Amino acid sequence: MSLSLLAALALGAGPAPAPRPFNQQDLVTMRRVNAPRVSPDGRQVAFVLRSTDLEANRGRTDLWLVNLDGTNLRQLTAHADNDAEPVWAPDGKGLFFLSSRGGSSQVWRLPVDGGEPQAVTKLPLDVGSFALSRDGQQLAVSMDVFPDCGTLTCNTQRNEAAQKKKNTGLAYDQLFVRHWDTWKDGTRSHLFVVPVAGGTPVDVMKGMNADAPSKPFGGAEEFTFTPDGKSLVFAARDAGREEAWSTDLDLFVSPIDGKTKPRKLTEKNRATDTSPVFSPDGKTLAYVAMSRPGYEADRFRVILRAWPGGQERVLAEDWDHSAGSLAWSPDSATLFTTAGAVGQNPVFALDVASGKARRLTQAGNMEGAQPAADGQIVYAMDDLDSPADLWAAKADGTGARQLTQMNKEALAGLKFGAFEQFDFKGWNNETVRAFVVKPVDFDPKRQYPLAFLIHGGPQGSFGNHFHYRWNPQVYAGRGYVSVMVDFHGSTGYGQAFTDSIRGDWGGKPLVDLQKGLEASLQRYPFIHKQKRCALGGSYGGYMINWIAGNWPDGFQCLVNHDGILDERMAYFDTEEVWFPEWDHEGTPWQNPQSYAKQNPVDHVAKWKTPMLVVHGGKDYRVVETQGMATFTALQRRGIPSRFLYFPDENHWVLKPQNSLQWHDEVLGWLDRWTRK
Repeated sequence: MSLSLLAALALGAGPAPAPRPFNQQDLVTMRRVNAPRVSPDGRQVAFVLRSTDLEANRGRTDLWLVNLDGTNLRQLTAHADNDAEPVWAPDGKGLFFLSSRGGSSQVWRLPVDGGEPQAVTKLPLDVGSFALSRDGQQLAVSMDVFPDCGTLTCNTQRNEAAQKKKNTGLAYDQLFVRHWDTWKDGTRSHLFVVPVAGGTPVDVMKGMNADAPSKPFGGAEEFTFTPDGKSLVFAARDAGREEAWSTDLDLFVSPIDGKTKPRKLTEKNRATDTSPVFSPDGKTLAYVAMSRPGYEADRFRVILRAWPGGQERVLAEDWDHSAGSLAWSPDSATLFTTAGAVGQNPVFALDVASGKARRLTQAGNMEGAQPAADGQIVYAMDDLDSPADLWAAKADGTGARQLTQMNKEALAGLKFGAFEQFDFKGWNNETVRAFVVKPVDFDPKRQYPLAFLIHGGPQGSFGNHFHYRWNPQVYAGRGYVSVMVDFHGSTGYGQAFTDSIRGDWGGKPLVDLQKGLEASLQRYPFIHKQKRCALGGSYGGYMINWIAGNWPDGFQCLVNHDGILDERMAYFDTEEVWFPEWDHEGTPWQNPQSYAKQNPVDHVAKWKTPMLVVHGGKDYRVVETQGMATFTALQRRGIPSRFLYFPDENHWVLKPQNSLQWHDEVLGWLDRWTRK
């Protein structure tokens, strides 16, 4: 090689560019790890990696594999269409997965040691989710069908006829007429059992006017085969005309031949029962259950049911946490789960015999905890400055080590703001927690504008979590301090703290936010006292409207995403009416005082703070007219305001390009009012 070429190569290499502040482009394009699945021998972990195709304006998912010791990381699929939901074959030699390759969503199988994927199902309808029997011989698949159709042929003919119709009217006899972001078309998600080797699918829910898994967010965690493979246990809300105001999700069992109707297993509980998981020894069915009908944020207790006997007991009744997904240890002696805990979401081990709960991890947000070889556990973990990766630890939580670094190169070129959690005395002098995220390149001698983030739910939390919509690091990269208060009503601080917001949306939480801001200004002198904006979505959007009329001097600007203006009307135009009926302790005609007590629309005359209003056209939870009405009030009162409307988004902004636009608009609004 010539000296001139060597010199050119040396010059071309050059030093690596200096790290720069994290921004919204980085957030949208970050690779996302999810759905870890440990192999039957416990020594490999399959997972899904989502990457962003900005040109196509969508996310795409592929299957990956890594050894338990972190070696031999490799990509298994690279198709243009999405591959997701990996499930191991019992012999550990292959993965079943869901893929849209081939023009429709079907179940496929891939040999992990090499070879091409092969279609397992070729059904005339899309498969939404699936489960595999223990012997690997049967599949349970969900498909949207018309309950009165007896065959799949009937369903395809009905769909074809609907597409040919000249008229467009939709007629309904009961709620729901639409749900989350979809108008109801008469179909239901039913579970079918089909042999892996091929055969005729059997609808085990034939005739049921209910969805399994539940909509809009239920998946394969809501159904499972019995240990002998002869039946299917699933969760469904079979509530008839009361569906829109019922949270009575029950467990059912049905034979896989569909010859008898599903039998309800949880008849006594009128609240939610879901997420059934059988122990490896086949003797116990574990699931999670709420106890109060009509309440979607009640504590999820762990229930153990002797199988097939039916005797039940609550596991760890004194453990004041709401359990997440459940996974059994190989010896059927321990259940692993995750749960919110004072701003973190750690892994817990529940001893089946004693009910004793042990916390295995500390800081961060853990998901998908499950056992692996040599007494280890595997889970996905993220925090406020790290997107999710896979981790493994000993069964007692010690010796944690990172298995994947799927954003290593991207993170090496980025700078994040330092963060910490603090507490203060909130409403009634009770302890309330908050996180602060400092600006990138923080200088303690400077003063910085404040982005005051208010979470939704309202039974939710802005904890130690790398969020892909409300991520404080985006504001830190722009030079803002972010403060996030977990006010009364937040999750992860005990069920009584969560319950305390009922009937008091604008009371205790507003006091907490006011005292949280005051505590932040006293504790962190680098926060500018006259340059601060409050931002919130969903309940947080309601709170922005409430702040506008009840704390009008608190902020220089406001951002309201999908927020409620009129509580009375919001009841009538939403879809899941169990939510306002619980939080307002009745309907507007039963308890009108509750809907009038803290209604933002009654305080518009006091509004004066500039506000950016954002709303999605497919948001049927908080409908678009609530956002339009908010903007109308602002405009009519002559208050500086702007309305950002996404006709193709629901309660969230999901499309990559729309997310970029959302951040550009929001950050631009904050800059306008804090950087004059």
